[in-house]
Amino acid sequence: MPRSPRTRRFAHRLLAVAAVSAVAGCQPTVKIEAPSEPITINLNIKLDADVRIQLQREAREDVRKNDIF
Repeated sequence: MPRSPRTRRFAHRLLAVAAVSAVAGCQPTVKIEAPSEPITINLNIKLDADVRIQLQREAREDVRKNDIF
């Protein structure tokens, strides 16, 4: 039994609405909540370069003041 064009359009629209509803219903839910433990930031930084620069400056000052060479 052939379907009329009106019935086909209705079926296509119904299928499109069902597809859009299915896709919209499957959207992921994002929940934001505070952590149970405090956030820890590890600042284990090597300060080697800064210490060397300070020691070089102090050494230059000492050499200027004491004139050992």
